[in-house]
This record gives sequence, structure tokens and C-alpha cells, in this order.
Amino acid sequence: MPSSRHDALNQLFRDRPEFAVELLNDVLGLALPTGTQVKLEANDFNDRPSNGFRPDTVITLGAPHAPAHGIIVEIQQDRTESKRRQLPRYAAALWLMLRCPVTVLVICPDARTAAGFTGPITTELPGYTFQAAVLSPDQIPVMTDPKEIATHPDLAVLSVMAYGKDPAVTRAFITSLGALNRDNAAQYYEHAYSMASFAVQKLMEEIVSTTWPVHSPFAREHFGRGVTKGESEMLLFVLSKRGLKPSEAQRAQITSCTDVDQLHRWAERALHATTADDLFA
Repeated sequence: MPSSRHDALNQLFRDRPEFAVELLNDVLGLALPTGTQVKLEANDFNDRPSNGFRPDTVITLGAPHAPAHGIIVEIQQDRTESKRRQLPRYAAALWLMLRCPVTVLVICPDARTAAGFTGPITTELPGYTFQAAVLSPDQIPVMTDPKEIATHPDLAVLSVMAYGKDPAVTRAFITSLGALNRDNAAQYYEHAYSMASFAVQKLMEEIVSTTWPVHSPFAREHFGRGVTKGESEMLLFVLSKRGLKPSEAQRAQITSCTDVDQLHRWAERALHATTADDLFA
């Protein structure tokens, strides 16, 4: 099942497919066409009943009737041979559909996984050797200039994912949100928060609480959401460690709770409860 980080990374490219072109040209040094139409496409490559033959995101460059280049964006958080060998199939399927050059961009949140997808991949088709364009964390720039971040917020989200433990990176990112309109700021904050580790999420919450006025809609909505999410996750962790299994309805009640005091009361009961029902008695 895809993780929240996978979904957030994928949504980053679905929200603005031009970001894939920028990464390939400006960060990975390719020379894809620029100044042309960039369009999100359907990602269903299945030509027979199958649930596994569907890439994360498909993008085309150029006019719909004469595409100049196809891009497949794949988010990979672990390296398996089956996932690795799926990539040349994706590339071949899109080439057959578009009849133009195709690039597969693989985004890897950790360097070890990136190393597993780097290099040529041989196939059973004679003469067909495939190689993906792989983005590793060490290729993502460290962004600490709020002006630069406000100009390239998509790339800044990846910078937080890779280097968010550095307070300078996370603080610059959150400071830069003030230069964006409220909807865009909220969107990029949510992406960065979903991709970040738990430690970076807590750092983001702390910075939001000191950077944004507590009465602002942004702080109320996102700082509050981050706090309750962390409290509910900790409560579920305690229940798990004590061998208590909440029902689906009880789990939903915990994760949807926005009252921090109530979550604290449940957490206190969880320390001595004999069943999950004792929390709600």
C-alpha cells in the first residue's frame, strides 16, 4: 500500500507536471524540449487484466496530436527486482502509445534505494537495454534562501524531505510560505509535512507556532492538525505496545479527534486499560 510520502511526492507532480521537466533539465542535466505544452496523461497502461501495470504519473510534452516527449514519474522507496524490471516495460508501453522519446524519472527518498535503480537494465527483448533518470537525495539542492524557495516551492519541498533535520532548511521553507497565496502555501506545507520524518514534522510544528501568529488561519489549521496527528499516532503506538487492538470504529475515532485534551485523557487511560474499550468508558 502506498505511504503518505509516496502519495505526497506523486501529487507534487500531478499538481504541476512542469516540475518533472525542470528536475530532468535543471537538476539531472537532460535536454528535454522546453517552451511547449506540458500535460498530465492517464496512467493506465493495461492491455490485459492486471492491477500492477500502472505507473505513478504520466506526462507528455508537445501538442496532443504530435507529442515531442513522454515522461513517466515513479516514486520508489525500496528496491526490489520486480519493481526495477517494471521500468523498461513502462517506457516501452508509453513509446508504443506516443511514438516519441520517453524518459522514466525515478524519485528515491534515500540514497541506497536510488543506487538500486541507477544503471542499465537489460531486458528479454534483444537489443533493448533501458536506463532510468534517477533522482537521489544527494542531488537535491540544500535550499535556505526564502526568496529562492518562494520561486521554486516544488523543489523546496524535496529539500525539506532530504535535509529537513537542518533547522535552517525547514525554517527557510516555512518563512517562504508567506510569499505565496494561502492556498498554495497550505498545499506545499502539506506536501512537505507528509514527506518528512516524524522528527522533521515536529520541527515544522514548532517553527509554525513561532513564525505564524497563533490567530492566523494557516497556524490554526496546520499547526493544530500536526499536533493532533502526532498525539493520535502516539496513542495508537501505546495501544499496540500494550497488546490492545482498537476496532476500526475506535481507530477512526482516535485519528479523527481534533481535541488535544481528549487525546491526552485517552493516553492516560491507555497506560492502565485492559481492553481498548476502557479508553471510551
